[in-house]
Formats: sequence, C-alpha cells, structure tokens
Amino acid sequence: MAKAGKRGNGEGSVYQRGDTGKWVASFTYTDPKTGQRKRSESTGATRREAVDKRKARLARIERDQPIKDARIALGDYAVNQWAAVTLDVAPVKPTTRDTYTTLARKHLAARSIGAIGLDRLASPDVERLLGEMRDEGLSDSTVRQVYTVLHKVLATAERDGLVARNVAAAVGRPQVARKEQRYLTSAEVGDMLSAAKGRRYARVLEFIAATGVRRGEALALRWEDVQMSADASAGKARIAGTLSRVGKALVVTDPKSDRSRRTVALPGVALQVLAEEKVAQDAERATAGPEWEETGFVFTTAFGRPVEPRNVLRLMTTAAKAAGLGEGVNVHTLRHSASAELLSAGIPMVEVSRILGHSSITITDSFYGHIHPEGQAEAMEVLGRVRARRS
Repeated sequence: MAKAGKRGNGEGSVYQRGDTGKWVASFTYTDPKTGQRKRSESTGATRREAVDKRKARLARIERDQPIKDARIALGDYAVNQWAAVTLDVAPVKPTTRDTYTTLARKHLAARSIGAIGLDRLASPDVERLLGEMRDEGLSDSTVRQVYTVLHKVLATAERDGLVARNVAAAVGRPQVARKEQRYLTSAEVGDMLSAAKGRRYARVLEFIAATGVRRGEALALRWEDVQMSADASAGKARIAGTLSRVGKALVVTDPKSDRSRRTVALPGVALQVLAEEKVAQDAERATAGPEWEETGFVFTTAFGRPVEPRNVLRLMTTAAKAAGLGEGVNVHTLRHSASAELLSAGIPMVEVSRILGHSSITITDSFYGHIHPEGQAEAMEVLGRVRARRS
C-alpha cells in the first residue's frame, strides 16, 4: 500500500511505494511536440531525492528541453541517425562526409562509449574516450577529428530534443601541436625524381615538385584548365577542384577553400612535363582504341581514367626509399619542398601563400615561418640603421 507524503505548493504528488519502499514524485505536463498531457514520475531512495529529480525535470521543461534524455545508445544514434540522415544532407564535401562516417563507425560505435545511452552519457565518458585514443598512439589530428564528430553528433541530438545539453561541449577541444614541416633540398628532390623516372605517374610527381600544388589538385587538372603557348614557353593552370576517393568512387570535389580556387603560373619545367604528358597520352589513346575513356584529365591511366591517388603515393614512397631519403617522405613533402625553395629564394610569404592556395597567410607562416629566420634579423638591421641616422 502506498504511503502518502505531505505535498507542498506546486509539488504535485509525492508518495512512497509499499512494495519497494522507493519514493515517487510525479506531475503532469503538456508535451510540446504533441500537445498531449502526460504524466512524469521520478523515483528515489528518499523523498528528497525523488523531489529533486522532479524539480530537475520541471526545470528542463521551463527551458524547453526534453523532460529526460533519450535512452538510445550513442553508437547507434551516431551511425544510424546522424551519419545516415543528418550528415547525408549536410552542406559538406563528399570527402568530409566519408571521413566523418568512418570516424563515427570506428571510434564511436565500435568503442565502449558507443554502448552508453544518451541519457547516461557524461563529460567524463568523453574524456575517457580521448585518453583511450591517445594511449593507443593515435595522432593529435585524429583525436581532434573524433572529438569534432562526437560534438556534432551530440549537437544534433540536442537540437532534436533527445538530450538537454551537449556533454562534449564541456570538454576542451583537443589541441594539435604544430610541427615544422619536413622538406627536401633541391638536390634531394632531384634524386627522388631521378629514382621515379620512367615509372608510371612520374610526371605527376614532377609537376607537383615544380608547382607546389596538392596531389588531389594535380590529379583533378583537366586540359581545359591549362593554357600554354604554342612553343610551350609560357602558360598557366586553373586549379578548380581536387580528386579524391570517396567510398568506391574517385570524385572531383570543390577546392579545400575559396583561396584554393586559383590560377597558377607554370614554370618552364612544369610546361615541359605537360608537353611530354600530352604526347604520351595521345599515344596511349591510339593504342587503347575503343577502350579509351575520354575524361579530359591531364594525368590518367593507360585507358584515360582518373588516377588513383594512392598509386601516386606508392611511387613516391618507392622513389624516396631508392633515393635514400629515409622515413616520413610523402607526396605532400614535395609541396613543402617547393614552398621552402620559394621562401628561401626571397619570395614574399604573402605571394607564396597565394601560390599554395592557403586560406590565410597565417597558415603559411605557421608551417614555414621557420624557413627564413634570417629575414627578421635583416629587417631589424634596417630598422637599426634608420634609427641611427636620426639620432
């Protein structure tokens, strides 16, 4: 038999269950989604606990928050709702969508945090996830990406009324330590390109080394984007997209940023590479006959199709090893090396930033500001001489 408790003004019903001894604090409210009247019951070992839980629910209603968080498991929600529905229609690049979906499956659904219901998820669970990934040796950038995905998942759950607050927001966004980018000397780049000479896609590496464009930008380049003089002595290229693998398909997506959409002047060595590629491609088109697929790309397979980016990376890795360049050298290293050459030659950083297509000069400086440190000393010497003349 239930034992009634004394009720205060606005408290609703508070009673103790005779069978379990637990206290129950209940009230009725109007569901904001359906307009229907509903009853809520909060239980506790003591009367105070039950009443406090009810107060918390009433406060949530006052703030237009769900009366209680949904019980759905985080992993289930992240993959089957957020990734499959919300992310699918979000205004993001296909490559970003593919990356976020993979991270949601691998690091949210497949880990222990994925089994926790949204109603039980707390900030310490988020912190444990971040610590777990760091202990496994995952890179700072991967840890931050997973946090970003989790934050977005919970922000969507909050928007949809499944949780009252985003518990990831209370956890600081993981930082990524800036590392000085490795770059090769002019001689090392030459050794690497010599080791790649004659191999399929060697000219892709030569073009990147000569222009500093990204791998995906080089592979997305079409002949219609290239302007060359008849004698191939002058020319320029319009960087209009980047080629990446998204799932099972190779697709060209928008450039990384607005400033990545740019036109770059082509030096003589790059023009020579393109001229050689044109001759080779015409010969392959004739050999392939009806099997040739006209895609318009500058760099293609033997049948005209777009180039798998990983194949260019494999060649770079093989050539770097053959040239004795050690570990950690990849296609992006050629981009860094081109940047270093420009800065070391005295090209202003703002111009190098435009050539690289960075979203801001701040990014260029954070990557390459260490390459020409004597520039600051020279500037201060000039300032000192000016001040000396005026004293």
